Amino acid sequence: MTKKLLVRLAALFAFVLLISAAVIYFTFDIRALEYLTMFDLQCVLLALGCLALGLTFDGLRLMTLADVTDEKLPVRQVANVVLSNYFLALVTPGASGGAIAQIMFMKKAGVPVAKATVVVLVRTIMSIFFLILLVPVVLQSDSDISRWMPPSVITTVSVLFTSLPVIAFFLMRTKYPEQWLYICTAKFSYDTRRNCFIWYKEFKHAFVVMGQHPFRVLKAFLESGVSLLCIYATVPAFFTGLNIDFDLLQVMGRMVLLNLVLYFSPTPGGSGIAEAGFVVLFSNILPNGLDGIMAVLWRFTAEYLPFLLGAFVSVRAFGANVLAMTNLGRDKE
Repeated sequence: MTKKLLVRLAALFAFVLLISAAVIYFTFDIRALEYLTMFDLQCVLLALGCLALGLTFDGLRLMTLADVTDEKLPVRQVANVVLSNYFLALVTPGASGGAIAQIMFMKKAGVPVAKATVVVLVRTIMSIFFLILLVPVVLQSDSDISRWMPPSVITTVSVLFTSLPVIAFFLMRTKYPEQWLYICTAKFSYDTRRNCFIWYKEFKHAFVVMGQHPFRVLKAFLESGVSLLCIYATVPAFFTGLNIDFDLLQVMGRMVLLNLVLYFSPTPGGSGIAEAGFVVLFSNILPNGLDGIMAVLWRFTAEYLPFLLGAFVSVRAFGANVLAMTNLGRDKE
């Protein structure tokens, strides 16, 4: 491996280890040992099964969206695209490498960069919109959240989140977003402004593509939802191993809220923010001292395990200079 890649991986490993140790140290309680001794290891297999199912539906979504653009992806390349996203997203600033990794693997499979960019963008949009649509349900059904949030606020937030996808769809059919972008970027540098408009054009083109194939896009949207929920289900799978009583819908709802926030996290893969958010959301559900351990276990299963698999396929496909993908990915055909 190149020195740059080794340094980046070492820094990431140290950061993750530090975060995990700190979370466990500051939340651990000696009484947690009693639950850990009764921990059913079969739940680990259940959690891994949920993860595998989630990644499978993620791959099916990718194949469906590729079909929307009249492209076909072999199963091997689909697996590479899905896993490489986890790897490059964690080792690049702002998770920017995740999208580029997907584009590069699709390019390697013969998909033009323009089409690959649309597919990657639509995948991200679908995931965020799916979570946004679930927010009103979570706010209305979780009594603990509604206890400290007034009903009027919940109603307002619910209406806002439900309306956002519809508003965005119709706005993309007008010239208003482009005019607003022109005004907002007036004082930016030429390169920054140019990149903003390139991103906007790709975003708008993605909406056009979705509008042309509503049924296949709906299929991909449902696959997206199933994929996310299966991956989130690793958490209640681990809770099952503790032999504690918990509300499955409440746990899944809080995972929806947490992961929606992580989409906008500035840290690599949401490290630090994910663990802290997990402790805040699940401290009143789990016995004392277990919230930090469960946070680390969830992160390792749902994020770091796919990261390791993604590192293997990425380095195998592009060599030790895989980080150069973040530069190559900006070139357009």
